[in-house]
Amino acid sequence: MEQYEPDRLSPAQVAAVRRSLRSGRAALTRRSLLRASTGGALAVGGLGLLSGCGIPAAGKTEGGVSAEDHSKEEKQVRFSNWTEYMDVDESGRHHPTLEAFTKRTGVKVTYTEDINDNSEFFGKIQPQLAAGQETGRDIIVLTDWLAARLIRLGWVQKLDPANLPHAFANLSPQFRTPDWDPGRAYSYPWQGISAVIAYNKKALDGIEVKTVSDLLDNPKLKGRVGFLTEMRDTMGMTLLDMGKDPARFTDDDYDAGIARLQKGVDRGQIRRFTGNDYTSDLSKGDFAACLAWAGDVVQLKADNPDIDFVIPDSGYVTSSDNMLIPNKARHKTNAERLIDYYYEPGPAAELAAYINFVCPVDGVKDDLAKIDEDAANNPLIIPDKAMQAKSHSFRSLSSKEETAYEEKFAKLTGA
Repeated sequence: MEQYEPDRLSPAQVAAVRRSLRSGRAALTRRSLLRASTGGALAVGGLGLLSGCGIPAAGKTEGGVSAEDHSKEEKQVRFSNWTEYMDVDESGRHHPTLEAFTKRTGVKVTYTEDINDNSEFFGKIQPQLAAGQETGRDIIVLTDWLAARLIRLGWVQKLDPANLPHAFANLSPQFRTPDWDPGRAYSYPWQGISAVIAYNKKALDGIEVKTVSDLLDNPKLKGRVGFLTEMRDTMGMTLLDMGKDPARFTDDDYDAGIARLQKGVDRGQIRRFTGNDYTSDLSKGDFAACLAWAGDVVQLKADNPDIDFVIPDSGYVTSSDNMLIPNKARHKTNAERLIDYYYEPGPAAELAAYINFVCPVDGVKDDLAKIDEDAANNPLIIPDKAMQAKSHSFRSLSSKEETAYEEKFAKLTGA
């Protein structure tokens, strides 16, 4: 088990987090591109906690520490999630799927949208977890890299399969075996986040774009191509285009990918690296094509018939936001029941219809079609088996690798 020590982020890592907060995934609104993102000011404090908190490296923390489970006598569960990441009724005051869970089970859900970015939230809960104390939460939702770290630290509890029959049976194959939690012993995905190639048909004017190589090498697209400021997405897609698996690449592979992109920068092929502000460039036609996040593309296509996407034959990169139960949670069984509930096709379909991210639950298409037929037939929300087979994950990085890779990527992007 990993020994906890205060993290000292390198300048490149700090810059990467700040980029994410300003315009990357951390700034993505979870439902509408028109809503303002949140969390920048809070994240500055979170960075300080993450980079230099005063918890000493006194030894190893004990993993999977549960408090006495009060689920039977306390019919509640406390759920912390990202903003705009849950279905809401027209009044904006009710969450239909959560209320249906309470009606069925008698378990009241205290739902809090208090996760604005991974680093800031880690700074919020880390002192309690490091000290072996309760966080006041039964379920937290974290992106792959931070979920992996909490598992390594022993700060989250192992799940009881007996309470997760739907989750075990219905989890999509593409999310079943991340290298940081094989077999999903500690986590289940809330939603998936995929990187694809998006394009503006009017701006392309007949030019064919099917691969990352097309973006980098077609002279007719010079100055009209965009890549993402999120290192794992841009580098993952580039490595795939080069025939390398982002789950198994080497330092040399990474350096070759950086060199390939650098040529695109030097020749002026790449207009710029962006966070989710690429949506404006793509809609206006300043970008003819770019790397994009699937959740954005769903929204953009709905508003602009010229916007479309392609999945390269080499594949695409998918990450996930994941539900975990922190140590000392008071209502572990109730939390597992709620996790399992969202792996039933009905509730999963209602959630997918509202937030339009990649649904990690198999077997929801028929239920979703009853709510929104277009969403049910959208492979960016419900990937078919062929598309699932093209999905790849970016492997876990050591602290040393993280520092080195982010420094090289920051130099490439001019961050």
